[in-house]
Amino acid sequence: MGVKAAFIGLGVMGYPMAGHLQKAGHEVTVYNRTGAKAEAWSKEFGGKNAPSPARVADGADFVFTCVGNDDDLRAVTLGPEGAFEGMKSGAIFVDHTTASANVAREIYGAAIAKGIGAIDAPISGGQAGAENGVLTVMCGGGEADFEKAAPVIDAYARSVKLLGGPGAGQLTKMVNQICIAGLVQGLSEGIHFAKQAGLDPAAVIDVISKGAAQSWQMENRYQTMIEGTFDFGFAVDWMRKDLSICLEEARRNGSHLPVAALVDQFYSEVQKMGGGRWDTSSLIARLEK
Repeated sequence: MGVKAAFIGLGVMGYPMAGHLQKAGHEVTVYNRTGAKAEAWSKEFGGKNAPSPARVADGADFVFTCVGNDDDLRAVTLGPEGAFEGMKSGAIFVDHTTASANVAREIYGAAIAKGIGAIDAPISGGQAGAENGVLTVMCGGGEADFEKAAPVIDAYARSVKLLGGPGAGQLTKMVNQICIAGLVQGLSEGIHFAKQAGLDPAAVIDVISKGAAQSWQMENRYQTMIEGTFDFGFAVDWMRKDLSICLEEARRNGSHLPVAALVDQFYSEVQKMGGGRWDTSSLIARLEK
């Protein structure tokens, strides 16, 4: 049975995610800061759009967000005309933004005070995962709220899991990004080394991808890395934002992240090369410049 849902933030991830909700039989109304994007979504998927976060959230059973950062999230929830002004008692707020654990806990506290549920639910799987409805969703919050939200989130996910209380979803996404940073740097160095050694890098990857070196990054990015094309998926600018969140949290909890910190600096070099909008596999470009 369909629910009444609101979706705030129609970027490369949010736009198709909201579309999957509508196609799954839910009644979806969207809001985007650029109104033309919301109108285009309504024309494509047949849902409604509203002029503010408060209006889009009015009467919704679930309100979803997928925006840029902590400040954007606060603005669309707690700010003037924010979603929390329009949400009804008992509704559930689900945030897919990659943000800090602190803001997730802040939003959770504000939600509980208003009699609504809240789940921090960052996502992994990139633009292709959003378009194909096969995202991984890492959740933090209350178990009862999660049990209600998970069947709705299933519209665009292949995996939805509750990892703990408020902020646990965001902390899990940080682990995800820390692991990816090291993987992409290692793959970049391996391909670069193969080229310098006079090997056929594609043939090398074909062999080693059958063994312990295999990874999603290797399977999906090795060919474009060899070719030096980097317009696929998650941008360097976004990765640096995410790594800054990881490193700040590490300072808070006493973690040691020497590789993540180093790779963050490597990404800053890619930005200086003009690669801020290149995808994260562009780490190889700084080795070959």
